[in-house]
Amino acid sequence: MIPSLYHYYEASLGPFRNLSDLEPEEAEAVLEELRLRGTSFAGQRTPDYLAVRRSLETAAREQFIRKGGRPLRSRPHYMTLGECPWLLDWYEDGRQLDLSVGDFEEDRISFTYGDLFPTMRYRDGKPYRGQIYTLKEITGLMDVYGLPQVWNPHGAGGPERYIEVQIWDDRPLANRLKTL
Repeated sequence: MIPSLYHYYEASLGPFRNLSDLEPEEAEAVLEELRLRGTSFAGQRTPDYLAVRRSLETAAREQFIRKGGRPLRSRPHYMTLGECPWLLDWYEDGRQLDLSVGDFEEDRISFTYGDLFPTMRYRDGKPYRGQIYTLKEITGLMDVYGLPQVWNPHGAGGPERYIEVQIWDDRPLANRLKTL
C-alpha cells in the first residue's frame, strides 16, 4: 500500500508557498529575512542555496520528462511519501496536511529516495543517488529499501530521511486548499 503524501509548512504563511515560484531577487530577499530571524530550518541555508536549488529542480524536471513525466509546473512543490512529524520542528509554528497519491495523475508527480539535494549531489555509490523516480519505480525501491523515515529517522544512516515527492501540477493542491 502506498502511504499518503504529506506537506509541512509554517502556519502563518500557509501551505505550498514556494521560493522557486518567486523571481530570483525576491526569493533571495525572503531567504535573507529567514536567515536574519534564524528561527527556522530555512534560515540556516547557505548563500548559494537558491542557485543550487534551481539547478537541481531543472535537472529533476528534465529527467522526469525523459521517463514519461508531463509536468505542468516549471518548478515543483514538495511533499514527503509517508508521515515525518519531526519536520514540524523545521518551522516556528509547523503544520502538516496530507493528500492521497490517487489525487494526482502519475505523470505529474516524481520522487527521490531522500531529499532532492543530497539525492542528486552525494556521490557515495548508493544506487538511488542521482535518480528521479516514477510512482511505479519508487514502489519497487520501497520494497527493497523501505521508508527512510522508518529506518533512518534521525539521519544516523545517511542523509536520506524520507522519500521526497515533487508535485508538478497545482490543480490537486488547489482542490485541497479549498477545504482548509
